[in-house]
Amino acid sequence: MLRLGMGLEKEYAYDIFSNLMQKQPHYAFRGLDMPRSVTGEMRGLIIDWLVQVHEYLALADETLFLAVYLLNAYLKAGRVRISTLQLLAATCLFLACKVEESSCPQPSQLCFMMEDSFNQKELLRMERKILAGLKFELHYANPVHLLHLLAEVGHCAREVLLLAMYFLELSLADCDCLRFEPAQLSLAALGLAQRVLPEEGARLWDALQEGAPNLHSYSESELSAVHPPMAKAALRGPSSTLRATFLKYSRPQKLCTSTSPAITASEYLSCFLGSPTP
Repeated sequence: MLRLGMGLEKEYAYDIFSNLMQKQPHYAFRGLDMPRSVTGEMRGLIIDWLVQVHEYLALADETLFLAVYLLNAYLKAGRVRISTLQLLAATCLFLACKVEESSCPQPSQLCFMMEDSFNQKELLRMERKILAGLKFELHYANPVHLLHLLAEVGHCAREVLLLAMYFLELSLADCDCLRFEPAQLSLAALGLAQRVLPEEGARLWDALQEGAPNLHSYSESELSAVHPPMAKAALRGPSSTLRATFLKYSRPQKLCTSTSPAITASEYLSCFLGSPTP
C-alpha cells in the first residue's frame, strides 16, 4: 500500500480489496446487454478512436478504462443513435476525467478532436443524459488499480507490468471480453505476460502465490478463458484495423512493448490463432 501511494489507507486495505472483489460480477456485461444497433465493429472503432484521444491528451490509464466502462454501462442502460456514438464516447471520457484527473480537458478540446462534428452545448447535454441514465454511478472496480496492486504484491518488473497492461488495454475493444470481470481480466493479463516473458513472469507468479495465496477465487480455466482474445489481438496488432493501442505501446516510453520479439515468438500465443473464442 505504501508503494502504491496509499499509506493512509493501509489500515483499511483488506476492506477495500474485499469490497472490490465482492462487486466484480456487477461490472461484467453480457452480449445481450449491448444494443443491437451498435455492432462489435462500431464499438471497436469508437474505442480505437478513444484510445487515440486519450493518448493525445496524456491522460491516466485509469481514465481510459473508466471511460470505456461508462460507455458500456450507458449502452446497456439507454437508447443510443449511431450518429451520436462518437459524442457519447467523448462525453464518457470527459466524465472519466472529472473522476480520475487533477485537471480536465476543455469541452472545446474534445469538440476539436471530433472535428467539430458536435458542439460544446451538445456535449454538455449528453453529459446530463449519461449522468441521469447511470444515476450518477461513475465508479467501478478499475482493472488498472487491481493490476497495479497485483504487480506490487508480486514485485513485478516493469517489462511484465507493461506487457500485462498492453494485454489488458487490448481487451477494451473486444466484445468477447465484456463478459469477464475486471479482476479476472487483470489476473489473466498478468498470467499471459508470465507465459510470454517466462523468466520474469515465473518470479512474479511465485511471489504472487507466496505473498497472497487467497487473493482471488478464479479457477485456472476461468483465467485461461480470457487468453484467446488477448492473444489474438496482440498477434494481429501490426496488421489490425484497430491499431491505436498497438501504436501507443510501440513507443519508447512504453519500452516498445507491442513490438517485442517475445510476442511473435511465443508458442502459447500462437496456438490461439485460428481457434474459436470460447
